[in-house]
Amino acid sequence: MEKKTLLVAEHIDKRFGITHAVNDVSLTIDAGEIRGLIGENGSGKSTFSQMLCGIYSIGGGTFTLNGKQIHPRNQVEANNEGIAIIVQEMGTLSGLTVAENIFLGHEGPFMHFGVKDSHAMNREAQRLLNEYGFGRIKAADMIDHYNFEDRKLVEIVKATYMKPQILVVDETTTALSQNGRLELYKIMDAIRADGRTVIFISHDLGEVLTHTDSVTVLRDGEYIGTVRTADMTEDDLKRLMVGREIGSSYYRDDYGEPIADEVVLSVDNVSVPGQISNVSFKLHRGEILGFGGLSECGMHEVGKAIFAASWDRTGSVTLADGTAINSITTAISHSIAYASKDRDNESIIINESIRNNIVLPSIDDLASKGVLNERKLTAFADKHAKDMQTKMQNVQQFVSDLSGGNKQKVVLARWLGKGSDILVLDSPTRGIDVKVKQAIYALMADLRRQGKSIIMISEEIPELLGMADRILVMKDGVISGEFMRDRNLSEEDLIAKMV
Repeated sequence: MEKKTLLVAEHIDKRFGITHAVNDVSLTIDAGEIRGLIGENGSGKSTFSQMLCGIYSIGGGTFTLNGKQIHPRNQVEANNEGIAIIVQEMGTLSGLTVAENIFLGHEGPFMHFGVKDSHAMNREAQRLLNEYGFGRIKAADMIDHYNFEDRKLVEIVKATYMKPQILVVDETTTALSQNGRLELYKIMDAIRADGRTVIFISHDLGEVLTHTDSVTVLRDGEYIGTVRTADMTEDDLKRLMVGREIGSSYYRDDYGEPIADEVVLSVDNVSVPGQISNVSFKLHRGEILGFGGLSECGMHEVGKAIFAASWDRTGSVTLADGTAINSITTAISHSIAYASKDRDNESIIINESIRNNIVLPSIDDLASKGVLNERKLTAFADKHAKDMQTKMQNVQQFVSDLSGGNKQKVVLARWLGKGSDILVLDSPTRGIDVKVKQAIYALMADLRRQGKSIIMISEEIPELLGMADRILVMKDGVISGEFMRDRNLSEEDLIAKMV
């Protein structure tokens, strides 16, 4: 059957100051396909898709959808043209109900003489949630009652219920459990079967190869090419992304190294109502301790509890010198760092400069007799941002302008600048390309050699197997298994303790 061209992008261009984010990109996408869009962090893929979806204005060039030029100035206009997006970070608005988020910008059918019929809106939203299999989420609830993953499920409903001609899925799977991913894949397949199109952005190249028909590669804002998925391997895609060979293994290659006897952190009978129950473990000097499990197993709450970011936590978190960690201030002042999975809302101040984000935990250290020196702050931030090879104009640039991988570099630069000895890293490589992953893994291995201790919370089993000295598996809020680093340890071994 002859394919029908759905979208034509011609000479698409976008600059942010001196940064040429998208440089003269032209491509076509067919109806009834799932098109992968890949590239390193900062390659331009999210900027390209966000121009298509009205989040950014089009800097230059044209988008033509079904033979008609479109110029969406916001997401509502893009929706009306038949284009929707599920963004990588949080895409719902706090302070609104689930139903209000689903119909945001499209409240017309529920307005009567200028008054919103909330009952009708809730009824229709609940019908949609039930239809998608997300019925446990209640339309009338405030969106703030739900966690990051559930809010993503609400976004999926919001983006797809109007049956868009093109759905952009921008790194959404990194926020979902395996069950959530399977539901999203089903929706993507249904859109393709209906003759509509998905643009699928992911750094998980295995996922791209499994769930796309073709793949477009961008590098440094420029179009590299489009290939048939069936003709590609992961190594082929890596070469196209970075322009050179990348080794297939970038994890640690050491086995059998003993863990130091010295305990730097003790967690005893820590509980958070409805999340974790009587969790106890010890963290050793120079150890990478991995936490794994399925969604809602409680591992993410463990990270918050260690950093004293769970207000209703019971039990004790104690340093080797006996210091009890009962507040975030105490944690920071005693050399504990925490990087949340929800990067934009909990790890960085998105509408602040790179400089101000990096210096924040170190303000007291950088002050001289209570006075801060602007040059000193800038030099400090610049050094640590550059140590992390952050792609930026300068440290005055807002973090909101950065790609996901460069935002994560800012998070790590902040804590490395502080000189933290214990790092709690929740999903440290979420939404990050293969080259930046390599750099972060190398950094973690180097920190370990320096005697720093790392708690790595991850939903990626290969990451746990590849990087951790010891792995604690969680299920239903408790530790269900413990494994030492071993080259013969398999994914199946861990999964057996997760389910």
